Amino acid sequence: MAGLEQVLAEELAQLGVENINVLNRAVSFEGDKELMYRANYCLRTALRILKPVSNFVARDEQMLYDKIFSVKWHEIFDISDTFAVDAVVSGKYFTHSQYAALKVKDAVADEFRSRLGARPSVDVENPNFRINIHIENDKVTLSYDSSGESLHKRGYRKAVDKAPVNEVLAAGLVKLTGWKYDCNFIDCMCGSGTIPIEAAMQALAIPAGYFRKNFGFQYWSDFDEKLWEKVQCEENDKIRDFDYCIYASDHSSKAVSIARSNIQNAHLSHDIILSKCDMQDVMPPESPGIMIINPPYGERLEEDDIVSLYRMIGDTLKKNFAGYQAWIISSDKRLLKLVGLKPSKKIEVYNGPLECRFVKFEVFKGTYKDMKSSQ
Repeated sequence: MAGLEQVLAEELAQLGVENINVLNRAVSFEGDKELMYRANYCLRTALRILKPVSNFVARDEQMLYDKIFSVKWHEIFDISDTFAVDAVVSGKYFTHSQYAALKVKDAVADEFRSRLGARPSVDVENPNFRINIHIENDKVTLSYDSSGESLHKRGYRKAVDKAPVNEVLAAGLVKLTGWKYDCNFIDCMCGSGTIPIEAAMQALAIPAGYFRKNFGFQYWSDFDEKLWEKVQCEENDKIRDFDYCIYASDHSSKAVSIARSNIQNAHLSHDIILSKCDMQDVMPPESPGIMIINPPYGERLEEDDIVSLYRMIGDTLKKNFAGYQAWIISSDKRLLKLVGLKPSKKIEVYNGPLECRFVKFEVFKGTYKDMKSSQ
């Protein structure tokens, strides 16, 4: 995701990966099959792990079709498998990603038909084999998608409340705070519970893919089940205890009900303390602590209500959260100013198509001058 490239690179480095290259909305790296399995299972801020298999030049749809048709697809996956094609295009030669994906799909199907007299079916929702095409001007990269479904689909979230952050963004926000799991963690506007769940999974070292039922590579002809079991066992053995608490609350009964269900699905009911509570009534445990909230950005509330909300956030922080590091994500810079505190850090991230600021406030008692003189 845009804004999380460096976070993802750091995750890869922690896995012992070398030759890491940070790109635009991507990170490239080198590794073997075991590392591909481990990356899918462990990485919290990756959406997909793509395995590049071919690079070629194509300046029109016929060149693209011919290059894809020349691949022996009938040897790569079975005619009984389903497949899908994802395409990302930029530049002057190809301007419509769906059309490029359609031409690739036709070429794959026609190769099967020319060899076997029949073709596999397309399943855009849950295919056995997913093909990825990336086109920049006339440079085409053909990749196999080892993840299958997007890795943000962890498997624990069965329902959501209004405008939730997805799991990858939530995990990235937790990592961006620099939290070392050495203090309490709070989300006073938890919605569906995604941020506290991702925080708990990090604190307990539960692998990101722990609750997923399958990955794309499990359908590949070279899938090594024993190697996959080895990777899972090694990573699951790292799961640990957490000495502090994670608190989640929301003013909405519906949101709390959804969050409770998702927390139960993640088997974290004993690790996340959930309650229905207005933010101004939250009395956090003694500092230090980390807080993240994802308040409404203004799309669903009247002007007076949204202004009052952000002023309430600032008042509550100053009144109840002295000693805490408070992080707020919002797409509206004007609203963030209404918090009435001086931010010590601003990070640009994206929540879907919305350009947001993830802002850190150091909350302290007394004046800023008093706080600096005491350090």
